[in-house]
Order: sequence, then structure tokens, then C-alpha cells
Amino acid sequence: MFVLEIAFGIVLLIAAIHFWITKRKNEFEVSLIAKQIDKSTQMKKTLAMGLYLRFCSEGTSDDSKSNKYTKNFIKQDPLQFELFVAEVMEAYFGGSTWVSPASGDFGVDIEHEREDGLYLGQVKCYKNDLSYEPIALVHSNMVKRGAKGGFVVTTSGFTENAREYAKGLNIELIDGVKLVEYWLEGLEKTENVIQDLGIEYK
Repeated sequence: MFVLEIAFGIVLLIAAIHFWITKRKNEFEVSLIAKQIDKSTQMKKTLAMGLYLRFCSEGTSDDSKSNKYTKNFIKQDPLQFELFVAEVMEAYFGGSTWVSPASGDFGVDIEHEREDGLYLGQVKCYKNDLSYEPIALVHSNMVKRGAKGGFVVTTSGFTENAREYAKGLNIELIDGVKLVEYWLEGLEKTENVIQDLGIEYK
């Protein structure tokens, strides 16, 4: 009986040690994953800010004319941001996009013809969070033109009011971080197509 108790005690001890080791290993793995996710989010937020700086308007003052950048930077204007977003949307969702002229677009910067129908979008290169007005404009145009859905894209984010307003309207709100995600995934899809075609790509 005494031997049985000792054996049972040893089994319990081994089980406790195994549990402790496994717990420590799981905690370590969870910690690594959390750190990686945090770094990934930081990278996407940095890229979103970079997109804002790449496409933001710098005004027409004398100070803005004196801004000089290294050749390693790309500097474009907000109208080119619309073209950039159109390319990102096309690469991510497929279909074909059309960017409207700079004026007289009635609040629609991009028309995106997808497999399931027409989507209308508005694009804003802003540093502050967007309110509901761009969403209302897109929704009005969707109703008028019988579009399947819509999207509002910004380098920044959306106010809580805007997010609340967009509920149930079939309008996707794409903030700077989500835009970066779409951009990166679209690039990956394109690279996969190139590799499938057997074309060397560097």
C-alpha cells in the first residue's frame, strides 16, 4: 500500500512538472505572438502615416515650396492618392476601377466595377479622423445610381459618429491601417500571379 502511495505521488509530481513546463511554454508562445502582432500593427500604422505624408497637400505658401525631400521619398499630391487607392482596390478585390475627374464628381472619386456589381468610393488624404459627411455623400450616390455598395478610404481613421452612421448602409470604412493591409495583400496576389506565369520578378 505504501509503495502504491509513493508511485501515485511520483505520478502526480511528474504531471505537475509537465503542466508547469507546458504552461510556461504556452505563455512564452502567446507572448511572442502578442509582440509580433504589436510590431505588425506598428508597422501598418507607420506605413499609413507614410501614405499621408506621401499624398498630403502642402498648400501654396512659400514655406511649402521650400520643402525638399530625399530622393528616397515619394512625394505626390492628393489627386494621385485617388489613383493609388483605385489600384489598391483593383488588386485586392479584382474588377476594374475608374477615377472621376477632379471636379464635378458629386462626392464619388472612384467607381469600382466588381463581379457582383458597382461600388462607389470617396477618398480622403487626411490626418484627422473623418466624420459622417463623406459616408452620406457616397450613400446618396449609391441610392441614385443603384450601386451594390460603397467605400470611404482615408489615411487617417473615422470618428465614432461616422462608424455609427455607416452601420447598415453597405459602405466599407477603410482607415489607413486597413488600406495598408489591402495594399500589401494586393501586392502579394500580384506576385503570386507573376510566379504562376513563370516570370522572374525581383
